[in-house]
Amino acid sequence: MEESFNPFRIAQQQLDEAAKALGLDPATQELLRWPMHEIKVTLPVRMDDGSTRIFHGFRVQYNSARGPAKGGIRWHPQETVDTVRALAAWMTWKTAVVDIPLGGAKGGVVCNPKELSETEKERLARAYIRALARSVGGTRDVPAPDVYTTPQIMAWMMDEYETIGGESHPGVITGKPLALGGSQGRGDATARGGIYVTREAAAAYGIDLTGGTMAVMGFGNAGQHAALLGEEALGLRLVAASDSRGGVVNTGGIDPRALIEFKRKTGMLKGFPGADFLSSEELLELDVTVLFPAALENVITRENAGRIRCRICCELANGPTTPEADEILAGRQIVVLPDFLANAGGVTVSYFEQVQNAYNLYWELQEVHWRLDKKMTRAFASVHDMSRRNGIGLRQAAYLVAVARVAEACKLRGWV
Repeated sequence: MEESFNPFRIAQQQLDEAAKALGLDPATQELLRWPMHEIKVTLPVRMDDGSTRIFHGFRVQYNSARGPAKGGIRWHPQETVDTVRALAAWMTWKTAVVDIPLGGAKGGVVCNPKELSETEKERLARAYIRALARSVGGTRDVPAPDVYTTPQIMAWMMDEYETIGGESHPGVITGKPLALGGSQGRGDATARGGIYVTREAAAAYGIDLTGGTMAVMGFGNAGQHAALLGEEALGLRLVAASDSRGGVVNTGGIDPRALIEFKRKTGMLKGFPGADFLSSEELLELDVTVLFPAALENVITRENAGRIRCRICCELANGPTTPEADEILAGRQIVVLPDFLANAGGVTVSYFEQVQNAYNLYWELQEVHWRLDKKMTRAFASVHDMSRRNGIGLRQAAYLVAVARVAEACKLRGWV
């Protein structure tokens, strides 16, 4: 049986390997192994029935050497501080690998949002930002949506922050609704960035995508957009998709628009006409051109890595592949596009949102897409060049690019 994984230990292991390859001095390595600030909050929230429930939350500001910390807020019943620490570390490397002037952070609240009413969600959102108001802001730490949080939740958080401060601060939160200073193109940015990187990887490794197939594990926002854009931009045919309740498969092809509509109406994928049921575990092992893991962490492990049959694995989720699985996939010549490169489109367009908020001048959708394409293409080129020159995999190469940039900023500041 596969052992349980501590995501933060995995993040530290990956950092240690990069530090060794870069020849970082011990002090710099130790600094980069740990978050610079951690905040634990206890949140009393009045429920609709008049009772009060106590929620627990976190905010981890991992490193701000390159700029204000940046990262999403997750609402999940199994949230842990180690998960938040790991994701904050990966956000630090993510902003560095795409070369935007931000650091890394992450937040979380232990809750099941599916059990909360809209008014209870609003009270929880406002309670969380009240508890963190002195520690976040456009020049300190900029939250964003993540697992089970939405633009509406970001709107409540921004409003609470502005109410406390008594003035407008749209740049304190990204992923906002367009009417409140959100950016065009934010909704599909994570998936679109992954599609751009997949396109570049296919060209670099001589993989023909036209007429190829794709499978999507995790049919939420990123997964749904990956299915749509994979077809539209890359010519891929969707053959399987799954969510937390299981998945569906049809090797002849599945219309992603019809599947999205079916899930919107029924709340699940199971029962989609013309497709057979399969589990998420079975989906991972399908023979497809591109696999998009877009769910949670540690789904590709040493137990199943030998049965993965895709040509390209584009990690839209954070931390879907364990280090042991990475080695197995590399030995089988599967191109793994590491999470903090592949899913960096979201934070990149969030950065664009901050820029637009600061200037009070907003870009058309085409300009957002053009700027995102440019950023992601350059980021892949830097990582691929590092990989080729050093004879290493793309994940390690991405770490070398990102960690070197953060280490340089720490040294220039005189921290080490």
